[in-house]
Amino acid sequence: MAHAAQDLSLYPFVESQTQRLPYAFVKKRGVLPLGEEGGRLLLALSDPYDLETLEEVRCLLRTPLVEVLASAEAIEAAIERCYHQKEDAASQLIASLSLETPQQQEEGEGYDLLDRSEGSPVIQILNAILKEAIGQGASDIHFEPQEEGGLTVRYRIDGVLKMRHAPPREYQAQLLTRIKVLAQLDIAEQRLPQDGRIKLQLGGREIDFRVSTVPTSHGERIVLRILDRSNLLLGLEKIGMEAALLEKFRRLISFSEGIILVTGPTGSGKTTTLYSALVEMQSEEVNIMTIEEPIEYKLRGIAQMGVNPKIDLTFAKGLRHILRQDPDVIMIGEIRDKETAGIAIQSALTGHLVLSTLHTNDAPSALTRLVDMGIEPYLLASTVIGVLAQRLVRKICPHCKTLSFRDETEGAPQSARFYGKGCSLCFETGYKGRLGIYELMPMSHEVQRALLASPDSMHLKEIAKQKGLVPLRIAGEDLAAQGTTTLAEVLRVTRGGDADAAV
Repeated sequence: MAHAAQDLSLYPFVESQTQRLPYAFVKKRGVLPLGEEGGRLLLALSDPYDLETLEEVRCLLRTPLVEVLASAEAIEAAIERCYHQKEDAASQLIASLSLETPQQQEEGEGYDLLDRSEGSPVIQILNAILKEAIGQGASDIHFEPQEEGGLTVRYRIDGVLKMRHAPPREYQAQLLTRIKVLAQLDIAEQRLPQDGRIKLQLGGREIDFRVSTVPTSHGERIVLRILDRSNLLLGLEKIGMEAALLEKFRRLISFSEGIILVTGPTGSGKTTTLYSALVEMQSEEVNIMTIEEPIEYKLRGIAQMGVNPKIDLTFAKGLRHILRQDPDVIMIGEIRDKETAGIAIQSALTGHLVLSTLHTNDAPSALTRLVDMGIEPYLLASTVIGVLAQRLVRKICPHCKTLSFRDETEGAPQSARFYGKGCSLCFETGYKGRLGIYELMPMSHEVQRALLASPDSMHLKEIAKQKGLVPLRIAGEDLAAQGTTTLAEVLRVTRGGDADAAV
């Protein structure tokens, strides 16, 4: 008699990563052993009438079966979890490999990282590192040559770099060459920076890696940016905006013309916010076009153009051509110079809604930065409709979350603080996952008048506060008070801005 289940993660074989069948078989057939019950094997499958597969499993394992019905998607997720390498697998592999490991033909682009082909030691090391980084939720992998001749591998997890591996010296040059081969870069060129992409699979999903190499005094340094579409949460309600701020931002993106700026340092989630806004604005009646460097994620139904300096396709030049495509909404990856800013302003003046990013500490500083570029304040006052500043803070790990008191003798509720003690699920950091904190400055009449009088960011911020602006640090402190993050984390990401905020 068949059982029905959708959440397969709690079954013993999936939890313990027990693998009773080869990965290639379960992937192709869409089945997965889940555990044992009364001397029979629990087997997840989506098609109970696939008698051929059932018979093959019986012959391979020589045991009676109990069918557990589940969706193909649930089985695919359970397969990835079951066959994903354990936490220390990469370190153990690197330690155990020797030069005598037999060489095999290298896989081509697009191979599956979960496929257990042996390959050469270099292939095994790189595959193990990539799988481990993806499994730990890393956004970047750094391969860094050291002064003494070694190579270290670090992962950026939740915005913080963590040391992970030091591959054997005999494999280091081959490892970097392997990455360059996969990214279709010139392996003989080690004096000039190069950029490329790698496209691989992990179970049922595609993973893209953006590859950057730069020559340093100690050797070639390579950084891989992991672009995992399955981890991309698009939707303004999913990125952590507080309800009142979300309502104001939605009102801004409903305008038919003007400029909306999103500002913050690299890695603060600006692109995700813009993508989420575009997805929300998308409809049959709206023509949305973007120009980006690079295109990180492809959005269905939206025309995206990538900047290419090699053929002189700049933001400014691409933007001019986009304007001839009759767009309603234009997203510019980043305003970097006066020319691009000028075209964005002209676009807003001629009836387009323009979204773009800048690198500044807070929302008012975005206006000051544009004035420094050479844009007249009166043009900004008549085109910019709002500026959103943001940061990403690490969330306290829910599995090791602990309540403490700053002053136990006082015992007041306001002195209570949550923190993460550290556990295996958060790799002993006390944090797991990230959440956005935001500072929204709509261009009220008072802010416009202040900008025309003086483009001083501190003065603009004081005026904006009087109109309801909540600074980034205050927004972060509210999250800390709720037990979502810690004050130390808020101070880490807001240092350099909101200097006048209470601590």
